[in-house]
Amino acid sequence: MQFQWYPGHMAKAKKAMMEDIKLIDVIIELVDARLPYSSKNPDIETLANGKARVIIMNKCDLADSSITDDWIKYYEDKGCFTVRVDSKAGKGIKAVNSVIQKACSKKIERDRRRGILNRPVRAMIAGIPNVGKSTFINSFAGKACTKTGNRPGVTKGKQWIRLNKNVELLDTPGILWPKFEDQSVGLRLAFTGAIKDELYNMYELAILLIKYLSENYPDAISTYYQIETSGEQEPEVLRRIAVRRGCIKSGAEPDPDKAARYLIDDFRTGRLGKITLERPVCS
Repeated sequence: MQFQWYPGHMAKAKKAMMEDIKLIDVIIELVDARLPYSSKNPDIETLANGKARVIIMNKCDLADSSITDDWIKYYEDKGCFTVRVDSKAGKGIKAVNSVIQKACSKKIERDRRRGILNRPVRAMIAGIPNVGKSTFINSFAGKACTKTGNRPGVTKGKQWIRLNKNVELLDTPGILWPKFEDQSVGLRLAFTGAIKDELYNMYELAILLIKYLSENYPDAISTYYQIETSGEQEPEVLRRIAVRRGCIKSGAEPDPDKAARYLIDDFRTGRLGKITLERPVCS
């Protein structure tokens, strides 16, 4: 499978971010805690241009917590401030403001020496599509101040948002990797829904997900679906999922295509358990 998706509005958003970077004090980047490398746009490294950095490990409720610990250490060793967050439930949100203040402590101290008091930190929030930026912003602000959705690409234009007396936020559209040099990155993004489902074959994707789970979380499928998977090939596992979920075509034949969509959805929503798709290279 080949993965590539970089709509025109993303290229425009990147150009706008390059122009706006001089207006901000800190870049807040949301990543998916299940894939903290693949969901982190490498363009942000260039765009950051020496600015303070905060990485929000969002959707931590869906990720393997021990591996999330490894990723937090990995990014903190690189000089980034990190927070683990479950935006939907509001977990970890209260810690974000203090982390932003800590990341910008040098800037705040410079302002104080110049006699500039109580000026809010100006932050830019960035992240790939479907990483949960809008949900995070609304949870952080305590109100519905942006559009939200479970489809990639809901936020189309930038907007300034006053979160509280300490932070002003510049929201930006999700920017995906412009080109996947490593197709495994595209695969992991497809698993989580960061790339539109219409752009690839769901059956093939499900087969690859079963393969990953059998190698890294061997009990996930058998426990949730209550089926035997040990020693079975991926197509047979998917067939058994189809039977278990009642995905039956005319003629009483299992429907693997329909079962593939169930499997992908069960993974994305956490029904298969807390699963992380990659580890830091240093671990």
